Amino acid sequence: MILHPGEFYASGEDLIISTVLGSCIAVVFYDPVRRIGAMNHFMLPGTQRDDGYFDTEGGKYGMYAMELAINEMLKLGARREQLRCKVFGGAHVLRGGPSNEASVPQNNINFAFNYLETERINVESSDVGGTVARKVLLFPQTFKVLLKRITGTLITDVEKEEKDYLRRIKTESKKPSEPTLF
Repeated sequence: MILHPGEFYASGEDLIISTVLGSCIAVVFYDPVRRIGAMNHFMLPGTQRDDGYFDTEGGKYGMYAMELAINEMLKLGARREQLRCKVFGGAHVLRGGPSNEASVPQNNINFAFNYLETERINVESSDVGGTVARKVLLFPQTFKVLLKRITGTLITDVEKEEKDYLRRIKTESKKPSEPTLF
């Protein structure tokens, strides 16, 4: 299962969940008792409002991406109090963009760790920051993660994909939002 920005996946099956990260963050979750794992891939912590980060639609925003992955694990039988996680990404790969894009990676890193601390989910390890993109592979039944650092021409592809995705997010966020029914 390959994840792109804004996507998540949870499973207790013997498969591999993978993604490629630049400034984006992926958090991998695991319930060791039920042997269920999940991964999300988000671009921004959330849309900024006076009251802090507020989720709109989709897994492109961190708050919603976290909840989507965790809730899917709970549906599969995981227990919230058993969850542990690992955090990856947040590299400075968006060169040549507006100056506020330079803070995207650090905002993502800060959001991820603050969220996980608030939710009392133990972070077992992390590989964040720097200037190198990453490919992350999760084996959800075992919580084994393989990490490969990406350099050379592949990093240009990651940068292009993230810039395009960031542009789409900004365009979509300017449109009036639909009301949320509870």
